[in-house]
Amino acid sequence: EEWSQGKALVRPPDQMELTEAELKEDITRILTANNPHAPQNIVRYSVKERSYKPINVVDQMAVHCVLEGSLVHQDSEEARKLRFDLRYKCLFVGFPQVNPIVDGGDVEETGDEDRPDSAVSRINKKEPKVTNQFNFSNRASQTLNNPMRDRICQTEPPPRSSFSATANQWEIYDAYVQELQKQEKNKEKQKGMHSQKDNGKSKKVMLMETQSEDVTKWTMASKILERTISQNTFDDIAQDFKYFEDASDEFREQEGTLLPLWKFQYDKAKTLSVTALCWNNKYQDLFAVGLGSYNFSRQGCGMLLFYSLKNPAFPEYIYPTSSGVMCLDIHAQHSHLVAVGFYDGCVAVYSLKEEGQEPVYKSTAKTGKHTDPVWQVRWQSDDMDNNHNFYSVSSDGRVVSWTLVKNELVFTDIIRLTLSGAVSEGTEGAQGGVSSGTSFDFHKQIDYMFLVGTEEGKIHKCSKTYSSQFLETYGAHSMAVDTVKWNYFHPKVFVSCSSDWTVKIWDHTINTPMFVFDLQAAVGDVAWSPYSSTVFAAVTTDGTVHVFDLSVNKYEAICQQLVVDKKKTKLTHVEFNPIHPVIIVGDDRGYVTSFKLSPNLRKKPKAKKGHELPKGPEVEVAKMEKLLSLLREPDQNSG
Repeated sequence: EEWSQGKALVRPPDQMELTEAELKEDITRILTANNPHAPQNIVRYSVKERSYKPINVVDQMAVHCVLEGSLVHQDSEEARKLRFDLRYKCLFVGFPQVNPIVDGGDVEETGDEDRPDSAVSRINKKEPKVTNQFNFSNRASQTLNNPMRDRICQTEPPPRSSFSATANQWEIYDAYVQELQKQEKNKEKQKGMHSQKDNGKSKKVMLMETQSEDVTKWTMASKILERTISQNTFDDIAQDFKYFEDASDEFREQEGTLLPLWKFQYDKAKTLSVTALCWNNKYQDLFAVGLGSYNFSRQGCGMLLFYSLKNPAFPEYIYPTSSGVMCLDIHAQHSHLVAVGFYDGCVAVYSLKEEGQEPVYKSTAKTGKHTDPVWQVRWQSDDMDNNHNFYSVSSDGRVVSWTLVKNELVFTDIIRLTLSGAVSEGTEGAQGGVSSGTSFDFHKQIDYMFLVGTEEGKIHKCSKTYSSQFLETYGAHSMAVDTVKWNYFHPKVFVSCSSDWTVKIWDHTINTPMFVFDLQAAVGDVAWSPYSSTVFAAVTTDGTVHVFDLSVNKYEAICQQLVVDKKKTKLTHVEFNPIHPVIIVGDDRGYVTSFKLSPNLRKKPKAKKGHELPKGPEVEVAKMEKLLSLLREPDQNSG
């Protein structure tokens, strides 16, 4: 009675023991049709795109067994052909009729009536039609195949010439750039032709295109001709620029004069003021003019112009701007790059090599533009990645570094100016209010050191690497600092000017000014000369240019000359030419006037008999140091 006893489960000794929770856990397994052995990195050559492309769709079918059988479906076309062939052989050839085995059917047994020699088959069998044995011929037609012909044309061989050249990487790049430019021009022409055809003006477009092509061919020649005519027109001024020296300077030992040369003006910029001037270091006859407005209640459009001394009649380049230009700077090495600061807080970079009137780089609110007018921009040496960069200062208290990366400007806040001190980039919330920056300049030898002038009249000595605190603060002026500039030769000296009528010379190691000059009018700008460490020029709002030479006279200017035609005209900026004894002066009516310095304004010390006059920057440094040593206290001279 084993069946009545309960059946016990027998567990194998190696069975895993699981808990109740593990036993109740649902483990899902998903079966997919993907073949795990199918390759996923198949690459095929695309003739259309001329490159290898990965294949996304991979065949996932895996064939495990293949057996080729001889069975045919009875309703298929192949089965019908087999039946017809068997019947034909039975009727005409005399083979016994056999039912084909289709779809696994059994072989039917043939009786006596199916045998060819039986009486039944003889009765049912139809006699085949016997052909005529005497004049029988198969119906056939034979076509005539045309003979093959070779067509050969004899032409003159194309002219050949042997050519050899070395292909460098930049030559290949230039060739590709030229080809792309040609393709773009052709596309533009085609677009213009199609659009004009739709309007029924295709003939006019063709005429305009041919005219534009003719104009481009003669652009360079016409520019040379225009300069020639301009030089002939102003031949007396050109002769004065090159040869004239004021002979009366021999009778005036400590006085000099300014000889007016060319006057530059642009009709569309008569309502704008000259807000910036800058010479090109590579092409010394070319200078840039920024046009805007210092009347902050009447702001509008601005303009960036480039003039040449070779053609004072018309600007070389014209760039209209949507906001007033407040400052600009031309790159020292790459003279085609111009950094510009605007009244609306934007900074931009223009390239003279690019066609069109738009900047190649421009800051936006998204990329960290200033919220107040930009008062100064200065190019600096390239960074570690050889990217160009420049600095800007604005009334919002920010000193910002801008780096040209690919097609955008990347900004970095260097320092934030506050009334209580400097605030570094990482801190939030400036204590004591924001201090408005109005001007700045970088040291000529020490790359990290720069000066910042503020609207409160203070000058801060700062460092790029130490942005949390000022290195030094000078209580310079009682009004806004309009300009601050380092001396080209002496590493310790800088000059500042303000609307409080004063120009001051400083030693950055001393908190008090070394020289103070009261010019009896608001000072718009001041500039050091590039040929002497003791010569500088300043312009005032009463239309006067003041030229100082501290080695000649430490107390007053050796040249004070009124250079405007109208009494209400205010001078705004002044700049020395890098190599020629020429200065340019801008006013609030959009005019730029050039002047030649008389010999007394660029006089060099006379050499003693039998002694050669030393030359070089060391002489200029020693000349300024001699003046400073007379003004310093004994302990400062020893230090």
